[in-house]
Amino acid sequence: MNSPSSHATTLLVTGGAGFIGANFVLQAVADGLRVVNLDKLTYAGNLDTLASLQGNDRHVFVQGDIGDRALVAKLLAEYRPDAIVNFAAESHVDRSIDGPAEFVQTNVVGTLGLLECARDYWRGLEGAAREAFRFLHVSTDEVYGSLGDEGQFTETTAYAPNSPYSASKAASDHLVRAFHHTYGLPVLTTNCSNNYGPYQFPEKLIPLVTAKALAGEALPVYGDGLNIRDWLFVGDHCSAIRRVLDAGRVGETYNVGGNAERTNITVVKTICALLDQRRPLADGRARESLITYVKDRPGHDRRYAIDSSKLQRELGWKPSQTFESGIAATLDWYLDHQPWVQRVLDGSYRMERLGQ
Repeated sequence: MNSPSSHATTLLVTGGAGFIGANFVLQAVADGLRVVNLDKLTYAGNLDTLASLQGNDRHVFVQGDIGDRALVAKLLAEYRPDAIVNFAAESHVDRSIDGPAEFVQTNVVGTLGLLECARDYWRGLEGAAREAFRFLHVSTDEVYGSLGDEGQFTETTAYAPNSPYSASKAASDHLVRAFHHTYGLPVLTTNCSNNYGPYQFPEKLIPLVTAKALAGEALPVYGDGLNIRDWLFVGDHCSAIRRVLDAGRVGETYNVGGNAERTNITVVKTICALLDQRRPLADGRARESLITYVKDRPGHDRRYAIDSSKLQRELGWKPSQTFESGIAATLDWYLDHQPWVQRVLDGSYRMERLGQ
């Protein structure tokens, strides 16, 4: 969608008030697309993130559940989108350990409802509109389970989910695939590595550590801190999704990674060093001294790494940020947007640790 006129012009985006979804919506609207944004506004959905779109006629916000078939059918009939992009998901592993049922409800049952509505809508389209329609499902590398010291996840890696969260996402991926093979629905799936960047809810590692480090509080690190993740800047993820929506082969899966494997402890120490430069603590202590190791999360996958060479080779996408440039930009964003952070923290989330 380099030129908005040549591809989809109206998108139904689900979960577009969440972290990745909202970044995607902001980018799409800035590029001239019309977005119908359906979000349930659970704890992680935040309309504050979309404040800059208020009064913009290219952004229609609807509060609702992807599992509400009557509502989804009504939105499809009314706005006639060229594509559906499904971000809607419960996504926090610790929360899935505490309450798996909600994850199955949203990620499996909700996705099924959305797929059935999409299939019925698509069947009613004709000619070029039917030909061009796409259902893009945004998933995670966690469906592949845990890697040893070597190798990377590819699109053909067998699924081996280890948490209730990743099991629910795996189930939704399988449903998307089944709707393509059974009904011919033109689907695309992306599986991404760990995202970070502006507007991330402060229960995830980078914003949580940033908030605690700014406040001079203890910085909890799971286990030995040597769990490895491949970090992907959210803006790069959004551009990858747009590229797959434009040019991806129907029925295919594309892995999206940042080529930035880092241990958790390296991430935390990087944040400490950058904040020490930007906002030194009043007592002059180095923030690294605040790191405390805590009991590991149950079933904590040791290493994820994504091979996104298929996406790079077939569709010409590559990440624009290195980990170093992305993390610096992210910290600067948080420092410049403390009111946003405070308003999130004033709500129900208090940076407590979940999934004990």
